[in-house]
Formats: sequence, structure tokens, C-alpha cells
Amino acid sequence: MQETIIRRLENVRQASRQIVMLSEEAINSALRDLAERIPAHSEALLEANRKDLERMDPSNPMYDRLLLNASRLEGIAGDICNVASLPSPLGHVLEERTLPNGLRLRKVTVPIGVIGIIYEARPNVTFDVFTLCLKSGNATVLKGGSDAMYSNIAIADLIHTVLREHSISPDTLYLLPAEREAAGIMLSATGYIDMIIPRGSQNLIDFVRDNSRVPVIETGAGIVHTYFDRSGDLELGKKIIFNAKTRRPSV
Repeated sequence: MQETIIRRLENVRQASRQIVMLSEEAINSALRDLAERIPAHSEALLEANRKDLERMDPSNPMYDRLLLNASRLEGIAGDICNVASLPSPLGHVLEERTLPNGLRLRKVTVPIGVIGIIYEARPNVTFDVFTLCLKSGNATVLKGGSDAMYSNIAIADLIHTVLREHSISPDTLYLLPAEREAAGIMLSATGYIDMIIPRGSQNLIDFVRDNSRVPVIETGAGIVHTYFDRSGDLELGKKIIFNAKTRRPSV
């Protein structure tokens, strides 16, 4: 498995060099096309998702996180369109000054290169992460949870189709095998992956932070506290807190 994954990562690295040459419009066009394709491919996406759901007990709190339906796919497509409509995050001068020797020094936003994401049974994250990475000029390596294997494969297939039709290398996105061994290879892939972001439980975040040889951006697991000031509208506060705790407890 390791040799196969490393070969694929070499292709992803090469694709990352091609992405930086894409125009802003080329990136946005691919993203808009992806969003438009989601409703047309909803049957295949939902069928793959059903295969995943059949392997999980409906009483499992992760069941709702895993679930895709027409409404959620519509929301995902809308989110992709929203990202496509945003200004490019690249090429912005953040800081500029002249050094004592006369040289001009500028800090400019550029792509990171290859970003790896490790996450759990949330197939929507596959769409979300790819969208954000492409928008920011980065290639993506994904290690999703095995519970969402069929969903992630179907989503990756759709993304690869769109990339090819826009003359963008399909190696821009690499979905790692679902086996646990693949995560270990990913965490040690220095020289191929520039940064890894874990998205999930505190246990997942701790594991990635403690075992990765690749630089890690450690996200927070979330403490989901709501602070309500005594000067606030009590009735409104009750509604806000109730909604925050009961709208989607599985999340």
C-alpha cells in the first residue's frame, strides 16, 4: 500500500504546481460547474450514501452526520457557489516595506501547496475541503472515515469528472484508501504533503498532533458553550440557547 500511495502523492505534488498557474476564473468556473452537477448526480450520491448508512446503527450519534439527502446536497451546492463568488485569497499584499539596503520586501498570499485533511464520517466535508483548497490554489489529500467510504468515493468521482472536463489534473484531489494504514502513511509523508489539518473529535486531533511528521494545524474540538449576559433579553436568550443545543445534537 505504501508504494502505491507514495506514487499517487507524487502526482498530487505535480498537480499542485499546475494549480498555481490557473486563473481565478478557471477555478471559479470549475467550482460553479461542480455545484451545478450535484443535483444531476444526486441519485448516485445518495445511493452510495445509503450503502454507508446500511452499515451503521441508526441509533449511533454519527448516523446523522453521515446522512446525505436532497436538502443537504442542495445546501452543499449552495455553499460551493458561495465560495466561488468570493474574491480570490491569492496575490494580496499583506505587508510591504523597504529594507535599509534599499530592497523592497513584500508579504504576499500564496498557496501552501498540498493540504491533507483527516476527518470522520462527514461526507459533506469532502466537498467543503476540496472547494476551499481549490479556491486557495492548493491540491488536496483526503483521509475520510471508513464509515463514509462509499459516499466519499462517489463524491471524489464526481469531482474528478469536473476537473477533467475543465482541463485540470484529477490528481488535484486524492482520496486515500479507507484502511487505517493509509492514515499512518499520510502522517509521515514529508516532502509530499505540506500541511495536515485534523477535523473531528478530540481523540482524532490528539492522534494526528502526536503522530504526524508533517506540520499540523490543530483545530479545536469545540466546547459549545453559550455565554448569555445578564443585561440581555431573557426570553430571546432562552430561544437561542435551546436552538443551539437541540437543532442538531449529533453535530
